[in-house]
Amino acid sequence: MGCFRCSGRSSKRSERSNNNSIKRNDQTRTTSGSLKVKPFANVKEEGTSNDDQLSLDVKNLNLVDEVSKNVRNNGKLAQTFTFEELAAATGNFQSDCFLGEGGFGKVYKGHLDKINQVVAIKQLDRNGVQGTREFVIEVLTLSLADHPNLVKLIGYCAEGDQRLLVYEYMPLGSLENHLHDLPRNRQPLDWNTRMKIAAVAAKGLEYLHEKMKPPVIYRDLKCSNILLGEGYHPKLSDFGLAKVGPSGDKTHVSTRVMGTYGYCAPDYAMTGQLTFKSDIYSFGVVLLELITGRKAIDQKRDHGEQNLVAWARPMFKDRRNFSRMVDPLLKGQYPVRGLYQALAIAAMCVQEQPNMRPNVSDVVMALNYLASQKYDPQIDPVQGSHKTPSRHGPKKDNDRSAGNVSPESNGDS
Repeated sequence: MGCFRCSGRSSKRSERSNNNSIKRNDQTRTTSGSLKVKPFANVKEEGTSNDDQLSLDVKNLNLVDEVSKNVRNNGKLAQTFTFEELAAATGNFQSDCFLGEGGFGKVYKGHLDKINQVVAIKQLDRNGVQGTREFVIEVLTLSLADHPNLVKLIGYCAEGDQRLLVYEYMPLGSLENHLHDLPRNRQPLDWNTRMKIAAVAAKGLEYLHEKMKPPVIYRDLKCSNILLGEGYHPKLSDFGLAKVGPSGDKTHVSTRVMGTYGYCAPDYAMTGQLTFKSDIYSFGVVLLELITGRKAIDQKRDHGEQNLVAWARPMFKDRRNFSRMVDPLLKGQYPVRGLYQALAIAAMCVQEQPNMRPNVSDVVMALNYLASQKYDPQIDPVQGSHKTPSRHGPKKDNDRSAGNVSPESNGDS
């Protein structure tokens, strides 16, 4: 069956595998070739509906207590789809529809005739309990959530050993794809777009921490999990590691350490005590990536520069370093005061002591102001040419890139 619905260039999304995952190695292995499935055959246990299977998963994984009563009483589950419908939407998961691969499964672009909508379909790896656990948590978490800065879960499929999630399709892929290892025909994000992405993503995190009932700790905030829609509108995605936050007099949730190296707060990594401030640290790393263009972890760099936060912390102490921290691909097109303010916010977010990090509402307020201060290179001064090494150091002289222009004028995505 052809996959004419998915024609066009495939772009990798946030669900790509990440070799730096913490305690997720059993799920992050790379598989070659397309997933072998027998179309529409023997995927549904007789007499078991999608909803029944989800309830069995909750019971079998001992998630009854972890799933809040609020979800069961107030949350309305996303709609269900049959495996046959999802296989048909992707041409039986043809390679032409393949978008990317994450730690827990492959993602395909498809068109669902039932709702006449282009969607992204994540098919979880059927090996390993952790994948099923994340599936259940994601369905229940996103069924409760309703916010324009969280990717929308349209539905799911739980038939037999098949577990699939159906999301709204985000045409511009992940933030990671627009910051790192850019192809030669893709222009770098300009300053205004970077600050807009930071401010809007922070609003999504604010919703999880302060508006959702019960509040949720994301636990996996990173550039590859921030997806971009038209106009570079960001949405947080991939909530399989999300945890209900502490309540009452409790200050933290004790849990197994999971997340991604480079984004994981050091206090959480050392103690297993998860707090809302753990997410703030991760957000600070993302903000640093937006400002510097560097990766959270880059093993191609010199030893002292491989960890972004470890490299940035001593630089924060002297403003004379700030111009050397900014992404060279901006080519001086940024406001000096805005740069100082953005770095100050990032520095507070990645404080080593969690109680020194700001609350998410304070981060949102500061970034909203920054995003409102538009930089115009035709009017505002372009910063002087200072000798700045390329993003990837002297060994990467063959790395692109053309001048910086506003992404809104760039047809590439």
